[in-house]
Amino acid sequence: MKAKTHKATSKRFIVKKSKKGVKILKRAEGQDHFNSRESGKTKRNKRSDNTMSKEMRKTILLALPNV
Repeated sequence: MKAKTHKATSKRFIVKKSKKGVKILKRAEGQDHFNSRESGKTKRNKRSDNTMSKEMRKTILLALPNV
């Protein structure tokens, strides 16, 4: 049987391949609404994507077999 992609995982994470290996990015949480009350520092930090740790990378790649 063919391995299936976990759709919720594929929507949340971006897999990038580089010379050093696989890099998994995730959008910073809490960006959807109520951002006007945040401090400038928090707003700036929410703009950039977060890279996942080695342990999480393994789990995410298991859920995304076709990437």
